[in-house]
Amino acid sequence: MGIHNRRSASRRGEKTKVVEPDKLPNNIGKRRCIKTIKGVKRYMIIKDEIRHKQHNNPRKLIAFQQIKFEEDNRIEYRLGYYMVGVKSGAKGRWVWGQFCLMIPEKDLKIILKKAKRKGWF
Repeated sequence: MGIHNRRSASRRGEKTKVVEPDKLPNNIGKRRCIKTIKGVKRYMIIKDEIRHKQHNNPRKLIAFQQIKFEEDNRIEYRLGYYMVGVKSGAKGRWVWGQFCLMIPEKDLKIILKKAKRKGWF
């Protein structure tokens, strides 16, 4: 979902709903579970998170997360995104993106500078 969807919505006469900034998702301290390709569950805690609205798409929120795996306390990083949902079950809410993140250079530079200032690397 990119800019093309916003344009097509406006061409159809639909209003594009912008989610309020105070409702942005925050996952710091939350425990998550992922499955490996072999089906093994791995638990992790999101230690820290940088959230950044993409400069040319207000309906996309980029998330750069510092993650600690419970099994061995290793730290890894996850780069993902949220989009404002358009389907009936998620319409108007921030939902985690299911596809590979595509990010403009301008926004990537800002996020990496923020991570460096936080001492992530």
